[in-house]
Parts: sequence; C-alpha cells; structure tokens
Amino acid sequence: MAKNNHTKPIRILLVDDHEIVRSGLRMLLEGEADLVIVGEAGDGLHALQAVVELSPDIILMDITLPDISGIEVTRRLREGDCRSSIIALTIHEDEQYFFEMLQAGASGYVPKRAAPEDLLSAIRMVHKGEVYIYPLLAKLLVKDFLQRTQEDEDSKAAMDGLTMREQEILVAIASGETSDEIADRLTISKHTVARHRENLMHKLGLHDRSELVKYAIRKGLINP
Repeated sequence: MAKNNHTKPIRILLVDDHEIVRSGLRMLLEGEADLVIVGEAGDGLHALQAVVELSPDIILMDITLPDISGIEVTRRLREGDCRSSIIALTIHEDEQYFFEMLQAGASGYVPKRAAPEDLLSAIRMVHKGEVYIYPLLAKLLVKDFLQRTQEDEDSKAAMDGLTMREQEILVAIASGETSDEIADRLTISKHTVARHRENLMHKLGLHDRSELVKYAIRKGLINP
C-alpha cells in the first residue's frame, strides 16, 4: 500500500500474554508502511513500564493478562500523564467488558476474531482522534438504546434539553454509525441528521465523537 513518505509512522505497543498472538500481530502490522511496532509486553506491569519508556501512539491492549487486567492498566494510564491512545484487542465480546474498557479510557474495541482490515482501520481512526467501535457491538448498542427508550422515555426526554430524536442520533453517532446509515435507518435526510448533530453538540458543548461516547455512557444512554 503506497503511503506518504513524509508522514511519521504510527508507533504501536503490543500488550498480550500470548507470544503467538503478538507474532501474528507483528506479521500483520509490519506489512503496513504507516505502522511500526516499538515494543511488546506480556503482562500489565511490563506494559505500564513500556509506555513510560516508549511513549507509543497506540497501545493494542488485551484485557485478560496474568497479573492485572487490561482494564486496570488502561485506568492507571489514563489517571497518569499517558497520551497514548488505547485499543482493546480481546476475545471478550460481551457488553460488560466493552463498557468497562471505554469507561477506563480506551478509544477503541476490536474482537480478536475481527478481520485484519478492521484492526487496521481502528488503529488509523483512533490515531486521528476518533473512537472505533466494532460494527457488531455498535448495532447492539443502538438496539439496546432503542429498547430502553421505549421503557423509560419520560426520564430521558428532559436530559440536558435533548429531544428524543437528538438522543437517538447521539447514541448512533457514538456507536459508529455514519450519517448515511442513520438517515437510512430513521428514514430522514442526511441534511436532517447533520442538523440534529449540530444542535446536540451545541447543547452539550461537545466537539467530537470521543466526547459523545463518554457523555452517552456517563448519562446512561449507553449502559451495560
């Protein structure tokens, strides 16, 4: 894949306790001109040390580690002065782990069964400041939100002045749906989606999808 030679490669730290997994990731990532692996760690404590020493752009973080969990490692890094972005790369696909990682400070969540292209997309998106949510999880989150909206619509209607439609679009955006996908599902125009997005961002004082995800979790619009 041709890349701009003047662009600095994305520096990646691999955190996984299985050597065979790290080996497979090396084979995949080293074939990309814009990515470089700067280090590896097989447990949480070594991961914390490696982040301090290497200052990677992206950390690919397994959740199940032999000493402390990837969730706890993520939390400790976020409580410190770490500027690295963290992507969970895990066998766990249930919502509890997903939400715990996001709440701890992760900017992406990719199952290990995902296609290589999904992981590469996640790395590049997160490096640009976006949040990457694996499509299957994103759809489950939107479905979950719509079901709970039917059950508890009154209590959510008044949240920070957002209308029900704005809340629905907020969750859809935070869950990774594009404007076209939202427009198609809700049978409205892309222009209307853009207007709702602009209104809700203005009401909430938010600026990007990462802030939307954190807001949606904090307010219970997306909830494990």
